[in-house]
Amino acid sequence: MILGIGSDLCDIRRIQKSLDRFGDRFTNRCFTDIERTRSERKPDRAASYAKRFAAKEACAKALGVGIRGIAWRDMGVVNQRSGRPTLALTGRAAARLASITPHGLEAVVHLTLTDDHPYAQAFVVIEGLRPGEGLPDSVRTSP
Repeated sequence: MILGIGSDLCDIRRIQKSLDRFGDRFTNRCFTDIERTRSERKPDRAASYAKRFAAKEACAKALGVGIRGIAWRDMGVVNQRSGRPTLALTGRAAARLASITPHGLEAVVHLTLTDDHPYAQAFVVIEGLRPGEGLPDSVRTSP
């Protein structure tokens, strides 16, 4: 059962301007430690940050609330053992996920990221599965 779908397109140049203007103040406010560590290792760190920013926007849309009321750092892009990206939700984002997940189902967050300068894009699908269903390395974020 699909619980939510969201997408976002982010201009990498806009993220680069925020990095240039605000530096650590921007990255510390919007990104988790894991996201900052991963992005800072990339040759084009602005593209890496832009994909993660788009993922947060797409996730907020999939949760049905937009970015209001959810902290940027309550949604963090993480990679599964296979390398597949997904989102780890905490705080109000996790609470919202719990509220939209029907009793007896577990929520699985699917994420795809891409970039082609000057744009980065993310799609999020939140799926409700019965326990034991799904892909072997799916990240389950049960309420």
